[in-house]
Amino acid sequence: MSKKLRFGLPKGSLQEATIEKLAKAGFNIQVSSRSYIPYVDDEEMEIRLIRAQEISRYVEHGYLDCGITGHDWIIENGSSVHEVGEFLFSKVSRRPARWVLCVPENSPVKSVKDLEGKRIATEVVNLTKKYLKKNGVKAEVEFSWGATEVKAHELVDAIVEVTETGSSLKANKLRIVDELLSSTPRLIANHSAWKDGWKRKKIETLAMLLKGALDAEAKVGLKMNIAEKNLEKLLSDLPALRNPTISSLSLKGWVAVETIIDEKVVRVLIPQLKAAGAEGIIEYPLNKVVY
Repeated sequence: MSKKLRFGLPKGSLQEATIEKLAKAGFNIQVSSRSYIPYVDDEEMEIRLIRAQEISRYVEHGYLDCGITGHDWIIENGSSVHEVGEFLFSKVSRRPARWVLCVPENSPVKSVKDLEGKRIATEVVNLTKKYLKKNGVKAEVEFSWGATEVKAHELVDAIVEVTETGSSLKANKLRIVDELLSSTPRLIANHSAWKDGWKRKKIETLAMLLKGALDAEAKVGLKMNIAEKNLEKLLSDLPALRNPTISSLSLKGWVAVETIIDEKVVRVLIPQLKAAGAEGIIEYPLNKVVY
């Protein structure tokens, strides 16, 4: 019987982004609407699609060997797991998700101290209770099943809600009073699975390939030809071309230069390369960058 790594993927808002990143890492996953067990093209792996809120508990208790979930849910659940790595990706941006204390724009509440004896709605009840205790505030915290932003205007005095850009809060006429936690997706492992040699190697390989896929997203490859006499000036003038690969061409006196650079500098760099005498400039996307 072949060994299997049971891997939990977050169902919901992070699902699409996670599957897309894993595809770039080399793991093709197909989700069926009729099953919570997706197909993966790796016979040594079993995927389970579970809500991000629950993954850390299932990893801690050994139902899953490893999984991807937010740092926020690990803290909320108080889960004892091994953190393998942090991976900055999300459905909206590469910014961390933030859990923030919010009130209506016209609320008299200016700080958490003003919520003494008031009522707060949130999905992260434990996190909110710890925050209130730390600030010496006694308030009622109720679990919210959803549509938390709407409740702030009629049903409760404040909410603790997650945001990436803040645009939804502004649209709902809410004002941020304080930030409780900044959260990014994490790859976590069960302590026993991490001590198992085969499982640990499999998880570490997964982490390496996933990191390589994420690192590649912000970079591109660049190739060009240049006369050998202009090479030194090109490299001294353009610090973005760090540690390029230089190889001789069949055409005497010319060399090929190849490098990997941040995508955001390409539009500025290419005209400078052209002006420096570079020819046949080619920009190409990268699938993985493993350092």
